[in-house]
Amino acid sequence: MIISRTPFRLSFFGGGTDYPQWFHHHGGAVLATAINKYCYISARHLPPFFAHRHRIVWSQVELVKEIEEIRHPVIRSVLKEMDFQEGLEIHHEADLPARSGLGSSSTFTVGLLHTLQALRQRMTTHRELADAAIHIEQNVLAEAVGCQDQICAAFGGFNRIDFHRDGSYELTPIILPNDRLQELEGSLMLFFSGITRFASNVARKKIDNLNNRSQELQTMHGMVQEGIDLLQDMRRPIDDFGTLLHQSWLLKRSLSDAVTNPTIDEIYHEAIQAGASGGKLMGAGGGGFMFFVVRPALQKRVRERLRKLVHVDFRFDYTGSKILIFDPDKPTPHPIFSPNSNK
Repeated sequence: MIISRTPFRLSFFGGGTDYPQWFHHHGGAVLATAINKYCYISARHLPPFFAHRHRIVWSQVELVKEIEEIRHPVIRSVLKEMDFQEGLEIHHEADLPARSGLGSSSTFTVGLLHTLQALRQRMTTHRELADAAIHIEQNVLAEAVGCQDQICAAFGGFNRIDFHRDGSYELTPIILPNDRLQELEGSLMLFFSGITRFASNVARKKIDNLNNRSQELQTMHGMVQEGIDLLQDMRRPIDDFGTLLHQSWLLKRSLSDAVTNPTIDEIYHEAIQAGASGGKLMGAGGGGFMFFVVRPALQKRVRERLRKLVHVDFRFDYTGSKILIFDPDKPTPHPIFSPNSNK
């Protein structure tokens, strides 16, 4: 039995510049952090005593004989890419709902890859996991996704991630005095809007509109370093970080008419009226989680104003994807993908 734990993420600045369609021409950067809310995936070899060969448990329970019969697209694709011949039982659990803007689909992909590699008694690096997840989502499934979610889930931490025109990327950890880091964490409030959506559907509209929003994306790119400089300048109040997020949110809204809707706009308005200095909707848009920068003295008022929404306490995660339980029962060394993989 193998059990992995992989974090969700919050993205502060630069979202949109992590799409290959953008950074291959212009470069890109994001400021993001993993958080201590997780996706858990367990896997084991299924004994050959059942009518089915694979048992897959997520929001559905699938009992199938062949990999091609698996309805979950990521599981089906990963098992095919890794050329699994053995029968498997795979379970998925998560602290937060899917399709909610916190990178849940990429977190799942990273966690699944990590679990299955451990089942084969293969240690994988954070970079290998991120690269493999990007390959699955962008090349195999042809989803309209960027690259920050997979990297955040695999590596964890609070980082600047730079995307280069040649397709490479690098992480720079954000170093802050402990008091400043606690001030930032203590000023962030996360709420669930109650709306779930398929992010790739929203993202595709944004991607189609990238060339028409070049100035906005260049400005959002620049906000990454501006946000870092602000946090590292101890003279600047955290409220200024919220104000910069507000400016970023206004730019993000302009990327596509699918980013927001009247419900999201009303939530944002209520939070600002109650004392938030700024915030944004997570993910591609359309629903999911929203977070705000709110001074601790005003947080009770914001919670009261948004009392119909679920408020989620969190802290930053610095471990990334990790194996919690490692008890393989069948040594089968393999590369991360089969020799026939496109990777």
